[in-house]
Order: sequence, then structure tokens, then C-alpha cells
Amino acid sequence: MTFIDLKFVILFLFQTATGALGNFSLLCHSIFLYFSGYRSRSTDVILRHLTVANTLVILSRGIPETMAAFGAEDFLSDAGCKLVFYVQAVGRGVSFSTTCLLSVFQAITISPRSSGWAEVKLKALKYIWSCAIVSWVIHMLLNIRVPLLVNDKRNNKNITDITDFQYCSATSSDKDQNSIFAALTLSHNILCLKLMIWSSGSMVFILLRHKQRTRHLHRHSSCRSSPETRATQSILILVCAFVSFSTLSSIWYVWFILYRKAAWWLVKAHALTSGCFPTTSPFILMTREHCACRPMWKT
Repeated sequence: MTFIDLKFVILFLFQTATGALGNFSLLCHSIFLYFSGYRSRSTDVILRHLTVANTLVILSRGIPETMAAFGAEDFLSDAGCKLVFYVQAVGRGVSFSTTCLLSVFQAITISPRSSGWAEVKLKALKYIWSCAIVSWVIHMLLNIRVPLLVNDKRNNKNITDITDFQYCSATSSDKDQNSIFAALTLSHNILCLKLMIWSSGSMVFILLRHKQRTRHLHRHSSCRSSPETRATQSILILVCAFVSFSTLSSIWYVWFILYRKAAWWLVKAHALTSGCFPTTSPFILMTREHCACRPMWKT
């Protein structure tokens, strides 16, 4: 094992262990509150779906990449490769969509009752579960082509037009089809990013205005900072992480689709970047539960 391989082993192992632990802890915390009779927030349903999607991305990407970094090759069968990459694609898409949904529904939930969102709020809360399920169905259908392009390396020995992931390989389809698929993927990602930025900006504005109106109520609070301040910070960090990691990952993903060859280091760097947001997001979200004081998310 070379020094570079050892560095990738450490990075993938740390990312996989940390991300799985964080998402599992967040999911267990949410389930515990649900069964303990705590009145759930309106966005908790989306949060559970986001956590499951993030866990799928981390495990399906991190475990094979870690084993490959250790030097193991061809340890997945053809069916295993198809399943692993399909789960990766679906989990990544659902994580993208549910993060957007989480931000939008939070913005609607905390909007003042006197605003024009009051009527929308009542209708939106009825469709949270449906939106989360639709997100899964859409990405399961959109990524149905992924298993057709992925094979184990034993079946691609005589094919030169492939992307090598060490444990599996992906063949390149027609360039026109790739361009169409890349355009659809990029359009979806840009739309989600725009909605995320708009809704998060709205939340920051509402929370800051609420903080100014009720500043005197938090002078004797036992928390180091008010719930609104922690919520604002969490939103800003989550948006920055989402925009940064998702944009970089999307650029590299489109690169793989449009170009038939990818450098070894680019493949590994893309794998690490793809797992950054699923790994960090549960810790960002858990900062809202840091203090016994509850944020103003309750509905």
C-alpha cells in the first residue's frame, strides 16, 4: 500500500464512520422523541427521510471506497455493482431534494401568521409526507439508467471506454444521451439550490426580525444564545455546506457524464466530496437540540 492509498484509507474510513454515526444518532433521536410522545415539528418527517438518504449515500459510497483504498479489487459481483451505484444515485438525489424541501417547509412554518403564507402553511403541512415519498419515487425512476451503465470489472476487460472505480466500472453511453441527462441533472440541482437559498434567506430574515422584537425576553435565559440565534446560525451553516459541496459534486458529476475518461485522483476526490454533505449535515442539524430551550419551530 502506497502513502497516497493510506491517506485515502484514513479519509474514507473517517468520513464513513463519522457520517454513519451522526446520521444514525440523529435518526434515533428523532424516533425516540416520536415514541416518547413529544409533539413532532412539522419538518421532522422530512428530516427522517433526509437522514435515511444520507445514510444510504455514506454506506454505499464509503464502504466500497474504503475497501478499494485498502487494495481490494473485484470484491463486488455485477449485481452488487449495479445495486451499490443505484443506491448511491437515488440516495444522493433524495438527499438533494429533501434538503430543499426541509428548507422550504421550515420557511413556511416559521412565517408569521399575519403574512400571506398563513393559508399556504395550512395546506403545505398536509403534503409533507406525500412530498417526501414523491421525492423517492422520482429519483428511483430518474436513475433507472444507472444499473445499465455499471458492471463489475471482470465484464469490461475488453472495453476501453470506461470509468474505473477500482471495485466497479462504468461504461459511457451515447454522448447525445449523456448531454441530455447532464442537462436534466444540472437543471434539477440549480432549481433546488435556488429554492434553498431563497427559503433560507427568508428564514434568516424572519428569525432576525423576531429576535429584535423579543430581545428582552432572553436576557435571563440559561442558554448561551437564544434559540433564534442558534437556528439562524444552523441555517446559514447548512446552506453554505449544501451550496458548496453540492455545487462542487455536481460539477464533477457532469464532468464524468460529458467526458469518457477521468483521472484516478478526480474519481477519488469526487467520491470524498459526495460524502461531505451527508456527513456534516446531521451535526449541523443537531446543533438545534444543543440546549433544553426549544427553537420556535414548533407548530
